[in-house]
Amino acid sequence: MSAIAQPVVATARRAQPKPSGWKELKTLVPYVLRYKGMTALGLLMLALMGLVGALPQLIIGMITDLVQGSPRTLATLGGFSRRLLSPLFSIYAPFSRHALGLYCLILVIVMLAKGFFSFWTRWILIGVSREIEYDLRNDLLARLVLLEPEFYVRNRTGDLMSRATNDLNGVRMVLGPGIMYSATTISTMVLAIFFMLKLSPGLTMWVLIPVPIVAIVTRYFGEIIHRLSEQIQAALGVLSTRAQENLTGMRVIRAYAQEKQEVAKFDEANRDYVNRNIKLISTWSLFFPGLSTLIGMTVLILLWLGGKQVIDHRVSLGTFNAFYMFLIQLVWPMIALGWVTNIFQRGAASMGRLNYIMNAEPGIRDSSAPAHTPTDPFNMRPNGDAPEPQEKSTIRGEIDFRNLTFTYPTSGSETHAGYPVLHDINLHVPAGTTLAVVGPTGSGKSTLAALIARLWDAPPGTLFIDDRSIREYPLTELRSAIGYVPQDTFLFSETISENIAFGAVDAAEEHILEAAEIASISGEIESFPQRFSTMVGERGITLSGGQKQRTALARAIMRQPKILILDDSLANVDTDTEERILRRLRDVMRRRTTILIAHRVSTVKNADQIVVLRDGYIIERGTHDELLAHNGYYADLYQKQLLEEELERE
Repeated sequence: MSAIAQPVVATARRAQPKPSGWKELKTLVPYVLRYKGMTALGLLMLALMGLVGALPQLIIGMITDLVQGSPRTLATLGGFSRRLLSPLFSIYAPFSRHALGLYCLILVIVMLAKGFFSFWTRWILIGVSREIEYDLRNDLLARLVLLEPEFYVRNRTGDLMSRATNDLNGVRMVLGPGIMYSATTISTMVLAIFFMLKLSPGLTMWVLIPVPIVAIVTRYFGEIIHRLSEQIQAALGVLSTRAQENLTGMRVIRAYAQEKQEVAKFDEANRDYVNRNIKLISTWSLFFPGLSTLIGMTVLILLWLGGKQVIDHRVSLGTFNAFYMFLIQLVWPMIALGWVTNIFQRGAASMGRLNYIMNAEPGIRDSSAPAHTPTDPFNMRPNGDAPEPQEKSTIRGEIDFRNLTFTYPTSGSETHAGYPVLHDINLHVPAGTTLAVVGPTGSGKSTLAALIARLWDAPPGTLFIDDRSIREYPLTELRSAIGYVPQDTFLFSETISENIAFGAVDAAEEHILEAAEIASISGEIESFPQRFSTMVGERGITLSGGQKQRTALARAIMRQPKILILDDSLANVDTDTEERILRRLRDVMRRRTTILIAHRVSTVKNADQIVVLRDGYIIERGTHDELLAHNGYYADLYQKQLLEEELERE
């Protein structure tokens, strides 16, 4: 089963226990506390909006009594509430045009004040949610760049992109509209029920009979919505992965005429996503009509019992009207309860998927680093603009492999150990010398290089740099001392100049030009219309394979590293260009330790020592002349390549 398919299946398995939205969402509390001042101010504005929002119903009740000519308005409202609203009651006079005008003016002012508080409530709370979204996105990327290759073997790019976009937006909805409408619902319900009890306790008890049923229905449908939301987000991850892979591999798809097949596969993932959404819509189709029915029952109870009380003159028409408007005011919280439930359940499902990344621990980290990496692991300045300067590395470049046997942590299961990729490797590379590694495909050459850069962790006590365990070096210091050109060349969608300067402390223009000249790419760059300002396109699509490799080589040279690792980085250039690059590289390589991985003997023949790997074992080692005299794999490879060159010349 693919890694990306697992979240959907896992979600289905987790459907049996009741989902806990709070368990996932509680990780947002520290983020909210960062903005506790603004959040408190926003909630204060919301409370004031709720208080002011209770006045229109009472004022309309007073106007109704005034027009009807009742001697005393809202007679059933007494105690503290009546004393609190005494300025409004002091205006009251039956059939008075002056009092009617004042009440209408006050009503307009109250509505304007409510709008004012509503604006600031939204501006503050939604603004805070955007700030937290900003923090979350930064922390998410900070976590992703810390995680080792094993994590990216288990998780596909499209799914991670879906988590960083759609899931993050779902969490923001919780922090903004979710919190705001929840608080609005609570304040509105509390104030409405308070005044309803003051106006008519008996009627209030009757109309609130459906409320417990609403709570039960909301909880039941909330669990279903949570489970379906998890499945939908996981299905969206599958869909995003399929789209990302199709776009990235478009040239391969067209070259193999697989357009129809890929469209069919995308259609399958798309249909699964739509079907899961339809299931959620079906749930909503039952949820909202159920809520509407319960709300209709409350209005029916009020019209029946309240109408009888008005006819019997036990309450005034104004009191009944005010009570009715408070009940109507409760309709929105009841509807919002369903909407907020959806927001929180979707947000909880999304936060659960984000927590998978945020809680992932990098298996490769500094020996002194805590188990849970801080949210600011890059020594950023307080304003977040730039990192503090790092101490200059003191690494000389002496490398020792001591009885190293390495197995990829992803190459096996819990019940079956993976097969070692490298077996009992013993190598000593003095500082400033060149080690060349040759061997057939799959022999472990690239793995050896990746271990030096600590992209994978060698077993303890098996890999040393300057007679010090590689695990003891801070990752920043170690990798700052290494210039690595991997077999799979990657260029960013920036200019050639920016790609060469990537990761360099001093990116002066003359240094960029010098690195390009050493990599034998400067002449071709100068022929481009925009020269070094040429955009290379996504993954360097506008450049040839050889141009991409040489640009990546210039990038490594630009760093002036103590250890230079070239993993088959000249495979896509012709032999003449290769010879030209190697001549320029010799001056560079004399001053630093170089690991040179290649398939061509012409690339490695001048190395200080050459090792031949086969099936993870070192089967030969020595200089070029020594290995030719040994008459083994290396000599055989050399003879074959000489023959190929002669045939090409003919």
